[in-house]
Amino acid sequence: MKRIVLGLLAATAMVLPAFAADVQPAILYDLGGKFDKSFNEAAYHGAEKFKTETGTAYVEFEVSNASQREQALRRFAEDGRNPIVMAGFAWEDALKVVAKEYPDLNFAIIDDAVDLPNVRSLVFKEHEGSYLVGIMAAMASKTKKVSFIGGMDIPLIRKFECGYVGGAKSAGATDVIQNMTGDTPAAWNDPAKGGEIAKTQIDQGSDVVYAAAGGTGVGVLQAAADAGKLGIGVDSNQNGLQPGKVLTSMLKRVDVAVYTAFMDGKNGTFKGGLQNLGLKEGGVDYAMDDNNKALVTDEMKAAVEKAKADIIAGKIEVHDYTADNACPY
Repeated sequence: MKRIVLGLLAATAMVLPAFAADVQPAILYDLGGKFDKSFNEAAYHGAEKFKTETGTAYVEFEVSNASQREQALRRFAEDGRNPIVMAGFAWEDALKVVAKEYPDLNFAIIDDAVDLPNVRSLVFKEHEGSYLVGIMAAMASKTKKVSFIGGMDIPLIRKFECGYVGGAKSAGATDVIQNMTGDTPAAWNDPAKGGEIAKTQIDQGSDVVYAAAGGTGVGVLQAAADAGKLGIGVDSNQNGLQPGKVLTSMLKRVDVAVYTAFMDGKNGTFKGGLQNLGLKEGGVDYAMDDNNKALVTDEMKAAVEKAKADIIAGKIEVHDYTADNACPY
């Protein structure tokens, strides 16, 4: 079925205007699927924005198990897809093999670094954005106990956790309860378990719960809302999943990364190399919209905007996990 869909998409691309003939972009999503309401969906929105603005179609693939990665990536390369963007660090091993075999094609990987001339590596300073939402969590909390739920227990998710702890404690939180969902890729797509962990944290006194767990976070936000507590979303703007019950979302601009890679491919300006995107670069931020504006006081917004400006100016150093896997906060 995947192959049939890809074939149909390829056929569609053939009837587009001539100006789009030189670019045939592709995107490969990570586990959890493109409609996970979080990381993958942000990547999807970036690809859709490109298609809407340029009229250029793209092809896509949703991986369901690790054994598909190299085969899917190679198939797109054999078809001459260019640029090819991969959402997620787990594509690293397959990319290292395939990108060497196709030096004339451009590749981009999100959340990992591959040192090859035809690869753009896009990583983010998730700890900076998480510091901001940590401030908001502590200021909104009545118990001064807040919590964090990560997806798969890996250094990347520890970055979210550590920044959140730092921001929350800087704004008066007395306790930050922390749990991971699991140590396998299944941790990204287990909303039931996410909800169970959230309920346990709420029973321990947390009244604001931040989830950095992909599709698992949907269950976290639901559990927080059901308990009359506040959730914090991640990657995409998840404020609308539980309107009036999501304090904010830590935006990780995966959508911009995908859109820019596709655009650079179209314009002939694609370059490889490492890009590390934080607050200064517009890579992370916090979300405000009609769904959460009643939850965010003027005092809270002033505090978080000051912290944002200070981080960008270098007046506040937001710490990541150290080499011995310890958060210094």
